[in-house]
Amino acid sequence: MSECFLGIDTSNYTTSAALFGEGKVLENRKRLLPVKPGERGLRQSDAVFHHVRQLPEVLGSVLEELKETPQAIGVSVSPTTEKDSYMPCFLVGKTTAELLGKAWGVPVEHFSHQQGHIAAALYSAGKLDWLEQEFLAFHISGGTTEALRVRPDEKGLPQMTLVGRSLDLKAGQAVDRVGVLLGLSFPCGPELERLALQWEGKLSYRPVLKGHDCSLSGIENQCKAMIQRGDPPEKTARYCLEALAAVLDKMCGGLLQELGDLPVLFSGGVCSNSLLRQRLCAKYGAAFAAPEFSSDNAAGAAVLCWKKRSTL
Repeated sequence: MSECFLGIDTSNYTTSAALFGEGKVLENRKRLLPVKPGERGLRQSDAVFHHVRQLPEVLGSVLEELKETPQAIGVSVSPTTEKDSYMPCFLVGKTTAELLGKAWGVPVEHFSHQQGHIAAALYSAGKLDWLEQEFLAFHISGGTTEALRVRPDEKGLPQMTLVGRSLDLKAGQAVDRVGVLLGLSFPCGPELERLALQWEGKLSYRPVLKGHDCSLSGIENQCKAMIQRGDPPEKTARYCLEALAAVLDKMCGGLLQELGDLPVLFSGGVCSNSLLRQRLCAKYGAAFAAPEFSSDNAAGAAVLCWKKRSTL
């Protein structure tokens, strides 16, 4: 009998479910939560409502592919592993996983959304062996902009120590706020990237860090000023992304100088951007996930479930 592990993740903007078995992700289904045009996000109550509506269909399409009962279920239950880390939207996935676990008589393993992002990125980059060593990971999304020193616990699961972060806006928030100002659809990352790639002029940004922490509100403010003075939209889009790349570049360089020559991983939805990938891969040899494993997904929870159960 082949082993199969189910993953569920109900983040603030995506309903997702996945299957991992035979050493690979067999299914990775997801659906964005609907956001009204012109708005820059969702209230948690709305996110919970949409997950309740969407999870049966997203999860159902994955369960149809099951040939036998999964060995276990992995589910994201909190944004991070920090004490008191909590968002109501994760309760939808947690409750569903626990009900399925009782119905099937299989264990349910809890992980953080951040751990899932790191595992999915490692899987996609062909670097799951990094779960056995120390590395530097960046989790860059709409809800998080953090640099993490990652070490394995006794089960080979990633345990993170925060070593750098944004002190104000998160990178994904900056992307979405600038994108909405430019009339793009939320979430704005893919459209902003397509617009930015149309600009070929030279742009520069000097990031200022406080230790290894950054501030991103200045990028939003500068982009607002560019829009107000009538700069081409593609120039503003390119400036936003080049500025974010410059900030991450400086954070990464400073941290490697302090922590030593560690392997570097970039995960989270913002890291699906090709401009960031080109700059940081070339300079640091950093590992990046494919876009479908950079944005929110349940594959990481399924992978971590397999990893944890295989050590028991």
